[in-house]
Parts: sequence; C-alpha cells; structure tokens
Amino acid sequence: MGLRHLARRGSAPATRTLAGLPGGIVTRRRGRGSEPEDVRLWSEGDDRRFIDRNATARTGQLHVRTHHDERDRAVVLLADFRPSMLFGTRRALRSVAAAEALALLGWRVAADGGRVGLAVASAGAPTVLRPAGGERAMIAVTGALAQAHADALAAETGSPTRTEPPLETTLGLARGLLPAGGHLVVASALDDPGPGFDELLTLLAERIAIRLILVSDAFERARPPGYYPFALADGHRGTALSATATGQAEARLADYARRGIAGVRLDVETGPEAYAPLMERLDAVL
Repeated sequence: MGLRHLARRGSAPATRTLAGLPGGIVTRRRGRGSEPEDVRLWSEGDDRRFIDRNATARTGQLHVRTHHDERDRAVVLLADFRPSMLFGTRRALRSVAAAEALALLGWRVAADGGRVGLAVASAGAPTVLRPAGGERAMIAVTGALAQAHADALAAETGSPTRTEPPLETTLGLARGLLPAGGHLVVASALDDPGPGFDELLTLLAERIAIRLILVSDAFERARPPGYYPFALADGHRGTALSATATGQAEARLADYARRGIAGVRLDVETGPEAYAPLMERLDAVL
C-alpha cells in the first residue's frame, strides 16, 4: 500500500491509451477495432468494406457497421515465493523485491482502468485471485501478497528442508485466470522452475502476452572471492569456490526475448524508487 504514491509518478493514462507503446510521439491507434458499436445508414464518404449485409438486405437500404477498440486490460501478476526466493544479501529478500515490483505495476494498471489478478507460487497451497478492477481489487492483491509471503516465511522457518515445488503448476493456474487477450507478468529468479516450465511458458506465449521480471540479488552477479560453505535440502553439505555470474541474467532475458517473452532485470538492492521507471516501461507494452 505504501508504494502506491510511486506508481502515480509519471503516469500518463491518455498517452498509453492512444499510443500503446513507449515513445516520444503520441499517435492514435490505427484500424476500426473489433467490438461492434452501432449500425447506421450509409452516407457519402463511408468505407464500403464496412457495409452491413444483414441490415442492408433486411431494410433494402445501405447500412454500415461501426466498431470500437476493446481496451479492457486484464493482467495477472505471478509472484514466486518458493523457498529459493526467500534469500537476499542486500536490502531485502528476492521475494520482497518481486512483491514490490508487482505491486507497483498493479497500481498502475488499476489506475488506468485495467483489471488485476494474482497467483502466488509457494511451498504450500498457491494463492489465487481472479482479475478485478478498481482500488478495492488492488487492496485485495496487496493483502494477499503480504499474507502469502508471511505464510511462506513461516513454512520455511518450521521446515528448512522443504523441497522446491515446480513453478509450472502455478503458471497453469495463472493462465486459467486470464481471458482472451489477457496479460501475464511473472516475477521470479527462475531458480529450478521445473522440467516443463520453459516448454509451457513458450506455448502460452503464443496465446497470451507474457512479460518477465527477472529478480537478481547482488551476490549472484558479483560474488566476493573465497570459499563458501553450503547445505542442501537433502542434508548434503560442502564447500564451493565462488564463481562470477556476470551477464547470466542478460543472457537469460535475451533467450526468452527470442521466444516472444520480453522482460526486465530487477536488482534487489536498488529498491522501489528504481523499480518505478522499469514498471512504467513494462506497463506501456501491456
């Protein structure tokens, strides 16, 4: 709720409605839209391609059908709160950063008249909210995010050896919430998403618009040199030599972009002030 003021900064609903894409020049959408609006008598200057044959045959006079663009936006936010996301070395956990970014995006969509839904992946039962519009819907989304994160932390504290559930299960649930033409935004570090995740994500990208927020902790990108002890969920322990991971996030985003899934990298340590322009850019293409 406290991030709502950041979502208002730089918002220009009229520009997004007209242009639909980021840029310095505002242009109106081309085409006549797909939703029927009215049937009226044909007049000089009307495009003959829009003549309504049924009304013309019924009345014996030329009629044309007008259309308008359907601008209803339904966006489902998928937050990854699985055990691997409950990790962080600077400022916040990766799961917290994912929730902050999704909340910022959700407030922007709601302010522009869109509908916002939620799907949360965790070690327990997934949290699901169907897309709804208005301030009340976003209050429900933020409350569900906070409760789901608290439950994920409690479950991890009580059972530190809990296994990592596949992300593809929640991905399928999120797809079921979306109508035709909907949008799905996934916020995750994509650690161990499951054997069928990439295949399912690629198939869904052919039917709905998918955007990715790839959450990245500073320790992943630039680890101090040295040896690091580790313990796995199965009880195995050992020591590993640190290795740099510079460029891995960019390479992963480029790979998904080739499949039609655009995304942004979210650096946990930078905070919501830095997330706001990223979410504004993401909102412009939803």
